[in-house]
Amino acid sequence: MRATGVGSMPGEDYREAIKVVTGVLDDLVFVPELPDRGAPAGMIGRTLGLVTELAVDLQPAGWRLSSGGGVDHRRAASLMGHDLDLLEEELQEHEGTLKQQVTGPLTLAAAVALPRGERVLADHGARRDLAGALAAGIGEHLTALRRRFPRHELVVQIDEPGISSVLRGAVPTTSGFGRYRTVHPPEADVLLRGLVQAIEDAGGRSVVHCCADDVPVALLAGTGITAIGFDLALAQVDDRWAETFESGVDLWPGGLDPKALEGFMRRLGYEPSSYTDRMVVTPSCGLAGQTPGEARRSLECAQAIATSLS
Repeated sequence: MRATGVGSMPGEDYREAIKVVTGVLDDLVFVPELPDRGAPAGMIGRTLGLVTELAVDLQPAGWRLSSGGGVDHRRAASLMGHDLDLLEEELQEHEGTLKQQVTGPLTLAAAVALPRGERVLADHGARRDLAGALAAGIGEHLTALRRRFPRHELVVQIDEPGISSVLRGAVPTTSGFGRYRTVHPPEADVLLRGLVQAIEDAGGRSVVHCCADDVPVALLAGTGITAIGFDLALAQVDDRWAETFESGVDLWPGGLDPKALEGFMRRLGYEPSSYTDRMVVTPSCGLAGQTPGEARRSLECAQAIATSLS
């Protein structure tokens, strides 16, 4: 069993965040996100910085597709390059697995606006174009990561915290008086599957992370991903999880209570000997809201659980 972090870390000192991640985790290190540095360093901005086929700028209301790329879009791309330079220095003698986080196409469509103000979620064609540009950008990014980290297995974590709201038609419109129409499962499958395929084609492994209380387990498992990350405290124990695990999709439970983890799997019908080599322990979500000391202790706890259950 292994341990890793979900993605975000507190503070603005990237070198220090790297030292914590690489110093605590035995094998599965991740590219930290430090959203305290501003919107270009947050989950959405960081992902858009990898998208080169579409122009994006940052407005007071958030990120928006535009006719020409804005300075914040360029800053997001530059910041990623700077961060990877530092990480490359730190991992010179390290071998193992490296995880990069990106925002998934459904959550991205709910967060990014069209030029006229409504979210990309409102336009079927725009949803498709954004998902396609994201897949192309991630493919190029993985190629660059392979050059930088040739001794590492590459994992891409697709963050989809908003997917359940998108599927339910629960995302509010810009005015706040309505809700965007539901994106039906077949379209969601196509949008996700394109990204998963791009990751696979570039030699990476795909994991979806969703911290909602109603994770669309069957939909995610059917897209070709290799694992699902979820909040253990919110997950409902039902046959969907067992069927997904039996189908070959690994589970990455988020939570730092080993008894809760073992209890969840036992209720699904599994003893530790049958799942420890297919499980990664993480905190329940990102650590940006914690103090640096708390974040370190959370990662240490995840690693201790993984080591003890192994």
